[in-house]
Amino acid sequence: MDRLVKRKDFLAAASGLRANSGPLLLQGRDRADEAPARIGLTVTKKHGNAVARNRIRRRLRAAVRDALPRAGKSGFDYVIVARRAALGTPFADLVHDIERGIARLHSGSRRPQKPARADAAQRPPRADGETLHDQ
Repeated sequence: MDRLVKRKDFLAAASGLRANSGPLLLQGRDRADEAPARIGLTVTKKHGNAVARNRIRRRLRAAVRDALPRAGKSGFDYVIVARRAALGTPFADLVHDIERGIARLHSGSRRPQKPARADAAQRPPRADGETLHDQ
């Protein structure tokens, strides 16, 4: 199992496909090569202290080792964004959620996230008639 370690790889996967699956959010990107699938894990500080975050990461790593050979495709980068519920979810359910999320990414029913609008002037006028610049 290869890992994602560079920020640019995480950002590239975040701009790709997304699928919610139970206590996880899966993000994926096709690298268009035949290299083995790579995985990245993200657990934010809002989900507890370092001990809790590391426990979540260890559980996810073990679950990915079980699920990725069956569900993953070579040439893809996957990022798993964990929620706090991943700590209390039974391990078999966690593996199933990862497999289901990867299958949803590859099914084509998930669309890439829309990029944020760079120009605030494109926004429709507010209901009170003021624009963002009038404040």
